[in-house]
Amino acid sequence: MNLDLHKLDHLIAVAEEGSVTRAASRLHLSQQALSTSIKVLEREIGVPLLERGSSGVTLLPAGQALVEDARVLRGMARSAVRRARRTGRGEPDTLRIGHTPAVTGEEVVSLLTPVAERRPGLVPEVHQRYPHELVSALLAGDLDVGLCRGTGPVHGLTRTTLGHQRLHLAVSADHRLATRTTVALSELADETLMVWGHPGRSDYTDLLMDHCRRAGFEPRAVRTDRQGTPPVTAVIGTDRVAFVTTPPGTTADGRARVLPLEPPAHAPLHALYLPQTSSAGRDVFLSSAGF
Repeated sequence: MNLDLHKLDHLIAVAEEGSVTRAASRLHLSQQALSTSIKVLEREIGVPLLERGSSGVTLLPAGQALVEDARVLRGMARSAVRRARRTGRGEPDTLRIGHTPAVTGEEVVSLLTPVAERRPGLVPEVHQRYPHELVSALLAGDLDVGLCRGTGPVHGLTRTTLGHQRLHLAVSADHRLATRTTVALSELADETLMVWGHPGRSDYTDLLMDHCRRAGFEPRAVRTDRQGTPPVTAVIGTDRVAFVTTPPGTTADGRARVLPLEPPAHAPLHALYLPQTSSAGRDVFLSSAGF
């Protein structure tokens, strides 16, 4: 059978909205047209995909499986069209790279330096995205590679570990620990840990909290309201501490200090990408990183 990408888009919209009414509005279709499209898709697949109820619609297991693969297919199609257009117009190769706030701009620049040396004409486009936005952009074919920490495997995406960075502790310059040369992990038992994702809903936050648990205490973690800011500067003017990969020393014009942790703790640096797509920039990036 030939899958209609438009029908798959319709199914994805219904799944994401949980309502035919909201999905129809989003797609600028009538409810009847959208309902007919989904019913035709179910006949073509040969199994029910949705459970329809008075409170909305939910995906059946077959629908969930199809949506997961449909997102990958949609991303592949968009990447193929983009590559053909860029080739036909004679445009230079680009590397669309995204990174979560947990990955610093300095780390991205460091990774891109050997890429520029090996491929001088390659144009990098760097975007910061929250983890769920990063995954969505990669699946949609809007990014070539995504950098993150602690993100678990995602259906349709390949995850490669580029390395592990040592974690340090960032504190405000007036924090009681600011004058220390090193800090033991166990000494953070009475501190409030600033995190960027909700515990239990952020793989990276859970990884950081696990470091604390292995040191013998249950961390008191608070999600910061300074979203989008670098962890090393978000602690300024607060009594909170944050795990960072920034090298030890004074930073932010003396308003923050970064202290070594003992014993050493590390965080992984992952690269995520859609393997079925072609990207010369991504290939150079991964080979420069040793893959």
